[in-house]
Amino acid sequence: MSVTYNLATHAAADGPRAGIVLDNAIVDISTLLGEPSYATITGLLANWKSARVALNSAVKTKSREVARHSLKDATLLAPVLYPPAIYCAGANYADHIQEMAGIAGIKLPPDPRALGIQPWHFLKASRTVIGTDSVTTLPPISKTLDWEAELAAVIGIPAKNVPVEKALDYVAGYTIANDLSARDLMASPNVPASSPFRFDWFAHKSFDGSCPLGPWIEPADQISDPQNLAIKLWVNDVVKQDSSTSRMIFSLAEQIAHLSSRITLHPGDLILTGTPAGVGMARGEFLKPGDTVKISIERIGTLTSKIA
Repeated sequence: MSVTYNLATHAAADGPRAGIVLDNAIVDISTLLGEPSYATITGLLANWKSARVALNSAVKTKSREVARHSLKDATLLAPVLYPPAIYCAGANYADHIQEMAGIAGIKLPPDPRALGIQPWHFLKASRTVIGTDSVTTLPPISKTLDWEAELAAVIGIPAKNVPVEKALDYVAGYTIANDLSARDLMASPNVPASSPFRFDWFAHKSFDGSCPLGPWIEPADQISDPQNLAIKLWVNDVVKQDSSTSRMIFSLAEQIAHLSSRITLHPGDLILTGTPAGVGMARGEFLKPGDTVKISIERIGTLTSKIA
């Protein structure tokens, strides 16, 4: 009988430590496996193929012999501190494209596949990740901070030119991300729409605390199909997004294959797979100090973040 567990990074007396979450407790991975390099999730992912086999065996046979710490007393950090790269899929849910096209007053484009359009991604700065129950300070120059619930994949094996049918073999696990977006910083004011200097994706997507991540990593072999998971977001306990990863335009496997045809994906890299309809911009609602955002993805857990 298999034993299920999650991978987490928590604050310890000697700094961030990698642990497995098992039976509402955290077990230190480095101690469990007797391997100092596994003290961090990054170190674990660097040797993921053999580490995963060792973890599965040790959880069944030795986890009771290692000191446990209560999960409710732990401070969980972003599970990957800090990702080598964060690749974010844009416009990857048809319902989200429709609502944003309505805001822009443009005609909804046809199925992008029919036009030969491939997945497209932008980068989010690695140092923007924060853990569950952490606080994002509203950027003082932004008045329209928006939420975006996303399934995030964590790469576990270097991937270059991988075929779609093999792409998920390179995933170590899955977690939850909130791709916080400063909508009013996306386009520079007083710059013509035709100008190459019009859009500022860095200001729009990368600011301190703009990537709440967690609460942990669900190992990939514990989720049979990442394209069939319920995804839901609340702001102050009011549902804003309620969808399924089945509604993605380009699947995670297609995204991995596409990205790896351009650049080698490395262990610890994150792929944020896009957000469904229900973002604040479509409603004319934006986050304000004191707000609490919760995101739940089936089989993974709940990510909570606060705005200050």
